[in-house]
Amino acid sequence: IMEVAHGRPSAEIIRDIAPHLEVEAEVELLENREAEDLGGVVGILGAADLVRSLPPASWAVVTSGTLTVAGPRLEAVGIPEPPVLITAGDIVNGKPDPEGYLAAARRLGAPAEKCIVIEDSPAGLEAARAAGMKTIGVTTTFSAESLIPVDALVSSLEAVSLVRVDKGSGDRLPDLELCVEPSE
Repeated sequence: IMEVAHGRPSAEIIRDIAPHLEVEAEVELLENREAEDLGGVVGILGAADLVRSLPPASWAVVTSGTLTVAGPRLEAVGIPEPPVLITAGDIVNGKPDPEGYLAAARRLGAPAEKCIVIEDSPAGLEAARAAGMKTIGVTTTFSAESLIPVDALVSSLEAVSLVRVDKGSGDRLPDLELCVEPSE
């Protein structure tokens, strides 16, 4: 189930693997459980520090989860409220469709090619590539092989830093370059 489920909206998954169930009722039940049960929720190493290091209003979270689930889970892992949050309720087509990432770029006022997506799922990375964005795959949930092709591959976000580069573009958002420490 993990191969077809992770990174995709719950309603799509339920339709695919259990079409005989009442999808909306099952989604509501699942969301309530996920929002209340935060005991096993663990953040990706370095994620909270990385987002705190970014300039305000320059980053987004794009999740296949709903707002009911995303808010409590982000808080549980120490991620501050994102300037832009795109959830399953904001889009029609879930990952691997690029709609969510393109919506985030629009709300940030950033061209897709200047965006860097950090993802732990094949569906999310496929969506980011389809949106024309740079990608960092994190091997916390899936193997490295299942995340390729990516621009960079890491086991945690402690290996990632974003460096501000002044290219004189005059954009509202700073130019950021991807810096990934080589893995040992």
